[in-house]
Amino acid sequence: MSICGPFPIPGGSARVLSLAELRKIPAWTEAFRRQVKDHRFYEIVEETIAGFEHHYVILEDAAGTVRGIQPIFFVQQNLVEGIPALRTAVDFVRRRFPRFLTMRVLMVGCAAGEGHLGVCQPGDEEWVAIALYAALEIYARQSKATLIVFKDFSARYRETLERFTANRYTRIPSMPMTRLALTHQSFDAYLQTLGKATRKNLRRKFRKAETAPPLTLEVVSDVSPWVDEIYPLYLQVQARSPMKFEMLTKDYFRALGQRLPERTRFFLWRQEGRIVAFSLCLVHNGTIYDDYLGLDYRVALDLHLYFQSFRDILQWSFAHGIENYHSSPLNYEPKLRLGCSLLPLDLYVHATSKLLNLFFPPVLQLLEPTRHDRILCQFANHRDLHG
Repeated sequence: MSICGPFPIPGGSARVLSLAELRKIPAWTEAFRRQVKDHRFYEIVEETIAGFEHHYVILEDAAGTVRGIQPIFFVQQNLVEGIPALRTAVDFVRRRFPRFLTMRVLMVGCAAGEGHLGVCQPGDEEWVAIALYAALEIYARQSKATLIVFKDFSARYRETLERFTANRYTRIPSMPMTRLALTHQSFDAYLQTLGKATRKNLRRKFRKAETAPPLTLEVVSDVSPWVDEIYPLYLQVQARSPMKFEMLTKDYFRALGQRLPERTRFFLWRQEGRIVAFSLCLVHNGTIYDDYLGLDYRVALDLHLYFQSFRDILQWSFAHGIENYHSSPLNYEPKLRLGCSLLPLDLYVHATSKLLNLFFPPVLQLLEPTRHDRILCQFANHRDLHG
C-alpha cells in the first residue's frame, strides 16, 4: 500500500512507498546502479541508522514505466548546525525548548552521503527532475514539512536542477568533499608535487612515528570480527567533529562488508596487536572514496595516524590502479596542504510556506555552512562552491 498517492504529475504519476513495498519494484535495482552507493546502500542506511523517517518517491510516466525512484527522508533539522558561534546560546535555550531553531524538513537524497537523482535509465535526468519538482510540492504539503532540502547534490546537477532554482528554490553550498587525482607512479612521486615545507613536515612526522612500535596494515571487506574494536575509534572522531548529521552504528559497518563486499574496503592499522586506527573506504570505477576515519587518540597524535593512514591508502590505491581519491567533507586544513581540490556539493532549499519563502533566501545565505570555514577560501577552486 502506498504511503501517499498515486497523484498526477506532468507526464505521469507519483507514489510514495516504504522500503518493504519498494523492494517489489524491479526498477529499484536500476535507480542507482551507476553510483558507488547503489540501492543496497540506501537499504543499509534505512535499516541501520536511527533518527530518520525514510520513504521513496516512485515516478512513472503515462505508460506506467518507472523512470525514477527518489529516496527521501524526514528529519528535525538543527538550523544552526553550521554556526559554531551560536551553538552555546542555542543549546542553553533548548534545555527549556528542545525544538528551538529546528524545523521538520523533507530531505531529498541520502542520509549518509552525497545526493543523486534516482534515474532508472541514462538520459532521463531532466524528465525525473521535472516530475520530482511537481511530486515534492504535493507531498511536502501533505506531510506538513516546513522545508524541502536537496542534501549534498554534486555540482554536476546544477544544470539539471535549474528548474528548482528558477522556481523558489535557493541553492547554497554545502560542506564540500575533496579530490586528488592519482596520476603518479608512487607515493614518493606524489610527494614531489607538494610544497617543500609540506614534504619536509610529512617526512618528519613519518620518521617520528618510526621510533614507536611499528604499525601493521590489514585491508578487509568484512569488518564484522573487529567491529567491537573499531566502533569506539569512530566515536572518538565523531565526538570531535564540529558538525554532526548521521550517527553510524555497528550494524552499519557490518552490513557494508556483507552486502557490498566488492566495493567495501576497511583499512585496519594495528600496533602491538591492538587496532589504533581504521578507515572505511568504498571503491568503484577507478575511484576510492575515503568516507569515515576512526582513531585511538591515546596514540593518534603522537603517531600522526591521520597522515600515516592517508599515505597507506594512497599506496594501496597506486598498487591497485585507482585513478582518483575522494574524501568526505570537513578537516580541510591538512587536505589543502596535501594538494587536494574541492568537490562542491549543493543544498537546494525551499520553504513550503509562501510567507516564509519571501524572507528565507537571504537568511539562508547567513546560515550556509561554508562561510564559517576560513580554510575553504584558500583552495584554488574555492569559487566553484558558489558556481
